[in-house]
Amino acid sequence: MDNLNLNKHISGQFNAELEHIRTQVLTMGGMVEQQLTDAITAMHNQDGELAQQVIDGDQKVNMMEVSIDEACVRIIAKRQPTASDLRLVMAIIKTISELERIGDVAEKISRTALEKFGQSHQPLLVSLESMGHHTIQMLHDVLDAFARMDLNAAIEIYREDKKVDQEYEGIVRQLMTYMMEDPRTIPSVLTALFCARAIERIGDRCQNICEIIFYFVKGQDFRHVGGDQLDKLLTGDDSSSTPA
Repeated sequence: MDNLNLNKHISGQFNAELEHIRTQVLTMGGMVEQQLTDAITAMHNQDGELAQQVIDGDQKVNMMEVSIDEACVRIIAKRQPTASDLRLVMAIIKTISELERIGDVAEKISRTALEKFGQSHQPLLVSLESMGHHTIQMLHDVLDAFARMDLNAAIEIYREDKKVDQEYEGIVRQLMTYMMEDPRTIPSVLTALFCARAIERIGDRCQNICEIIFYFVKGQDFRHVGGDQLDKLLTGDDSSSTPA
């Protein structure tokens, strides 16, 4: 906990409880990252067995979210945390929600592996895999930033989502071309479009976790701020002080 500059408490048990739930979040994050990696691999290789493993594993992610959420509620009820301690607990509750939704996306992607794509669609699967690996790296990096509550790293990851959006737009154009050239491909193209949209949403979820890091470090909620204020933060022009 020292690396987060959190205050030491009279109760050593309180410190242990906070450290435990923070560790659990990172464990859940690692589980979700593996689920997503396996889902992208299953989709690209059309590996039904691996896809089924991801689908079956989603329940473990859900159960972990419930467990961490309950631990946070107990801390709030027993310890009545304030200042940075309360922000940490709230940041954890918000983060596990985002991770659970990323786990749901991994399950959805895995279901596309159960669809059969023709040989002519291999370039499309390659494009989806490339975007998928980009979002996996974003997830890995944002979990690392969360572990250190590193605002500078979070800002860089937040910006990275623009590249994912560009890849998504390129895949959509590619899909439109497939449908215009051969209407018989429409069913499989729609499946691929659904998958591409799901992968693109992972980048958005990673951005949300970046905003949670902003919230912990700055004590401000950036989810609904105006574009000008957010731009100042992203360019390093925000001069607001870090709260206690």
